[in-house]
Amino acid sequence: MPEFAIPSVAVGLLYAFALPLAMCVVAGLVHLALSAVVRSLRRLREDSLTAELLDAAKRPLALFFIVLGLMLAYFVLIGLHYESLDFLEHDGGWGFRVWLVIVTLLASYTASRILQTLMTWYVSKIADRTATGMDDKLLPLIRHVTPVVVYSIGVLMALEIVGISITPLIAGLGIGGIAVALALQPTLSNLFSGTYMITEGDLNEDDFIEMDGGPAGFVVDVGWRSTKIRDRFNNLILIPNSKLSESVMTNYNSQSQVVSVVVECGVSYESDLAEVERIALEVANGVMEDLDEAQDDFEPVLRFTAFGESNIDFIVILQAEDRLASFVVKHELIKRLHGRFGMERIEINYPVRKLVTPPPAEDGTLGE
Repeated sequence: MPEFAIPSVAVGLLYAFALPLAMCVVAGLVHLALSAVVRSLRRLREDSLTAELLDAAKRPLALFFIVLGLMLAYFVLIGLHYESLDFLEHDGGWGFRVWLVIVTLLASYTASRILQTLMTWYVSKIADRTATGMDDKLLPLIRHVTPVVVYSIGVLMALEIVGISITPLIAGLGIGGIAVALALQPTLSNLFSGTYMITEGDLNEDDFIEMDGGPAGFVVDVGWRSTKIRDRFNNLILIPNSKLSESVMTNYNSQSQVVSVVVECGVSYESDLAEVERIALEVANGVMEDLDEAQDDFEPVLRFTAFGESNIDFIVILQAEDRLASFVVKHELIKRLHGRFGMERIEINYPVRKLVTPPPAEDGTLGE
């Protein structure tokens, strides 16, 4: 309390009302000054983190000066010792507790804005440059959860300031949280499964995956609830993350995109197998040399596998650059093998069955 305001209640009241107005002016000046600094920093450098942090803090800082003016006015009023203002000092200075509550909530507001600004800046400026996509997936979710966590802590601290015990409240929230977790078990299961797949990096966009007994296709997006894949018919399939994480899944792009191409075939029993092997490997080498989709540093392999019902079965093994290229390589190999075998008169039998009939009887009738 300044000396000039002590003798006169009127002067003291005028001084008390002038303080909030003066602090509002200070808040406005601070806001304008920080806005000017932010504009200057953004002109100098577009991705300035300092500019983003100042922009996030300027509004809470202006609000702090306004609240500070109200609190100073309160201290002036209780210092006047005027009978009509005695209620301000009732119950141990409730005004000061209100001030602490407001400052706590204001601090929570400031912390939430700064944390969100940091994460938004990181996602827009840094995340694209990192080798992993984990931060692209995790930070947006954390950014949405952060205000809830920060404000919850601020509210609990405010309740403690006003004298409300938060221990029973925390216990009640714990019991309620268990009930909510049980009710949201499928959703939470998908959420945790998605978090696991994102952090482990098992799946990435454009990977070709195939589920055991399920769909196959290219990964479009790995979300928090489901994973989207696009099949060969260009249909978009949504698979819950919990089901995807529990099933046996083949990722053809997990470490190397190179895919082995196995073509099964068979030739008649009358064929010269050495000639068949020479011709088939010649055709396979031609496919490897002519197609960009083929892995040209791989040596084709032919292996006879079985005496089949109509043919001697064999396989030809090649390698393609990726899963999509394997369909092109397999198509071309089958087409060229069929054409070359036709030119060389190497027969690929249809399924046949040999019928044996008894010789005719002496009277010319068929025997039994």
